[in-house]
Amino acid sequence: MANMISPTRSGAFLDRRMGSARQGLSRRLQVGLLSTMVAGVLACSGPLVVLPGGQLSGELAEAGTVPTDWSVAGEYGFFKLETRPSDPYSVNIAYTVVGGVLYAYAGATETQWVKNMEEDPRVIIGMEGTLYPLRAARVTTPDEIEGFGVAWTSQNPFHRDPKDSDEVWLYRLGPR
Repeated sequence: MANMISPTRSGAFLDRRMGSARQGLSRRLQVGLLSTMVAGVLACSGPLVVLPGGQLSGELAEAGTVPTDWSVAGEYGFFKLETRPSDPYSVNIAYTVVGGVLYAYAGATETQWVKNMEEDPRVIIGMEGTLYPLRAARVTTPDEIEGFGVAWTSQNPFHRDPKDSDEVWLYRLGPR
């Protein structure tokens, strides 16, 4: 009887082994899932929700078909913005249309896409699978900032009025 393992001890031993096996399987699944997610993000060319991406994919708008009046896009929404043509950097951002003019607003923060547009104003926006080549021009006139601010703050009670900021990173997007 001295060589026999008691049922209590063998049960505990099996429980530890099974728990260890489950933990190992769980870790492998976590690592595999994380690896798959990272590969998916890296495989995406454009931005992924809040993560920036690279070159946008889609159908390039033919010459002469880029809207001059952006009212067709509605008063506001979201689009993909690609900056830095030499090494594309893209983000998903909100847009606002005021009087047919398309605006991109970074608030009081000089984001990476703002820095990129300051260096090279050529941008591409992606809307509904179509890519539109445009030029970004920073808005600095108080009247235009105020007009944008009225539209911006009417969209959402949490939007801060740009005229209350010390620094305003507002861009008018128009034809190249």
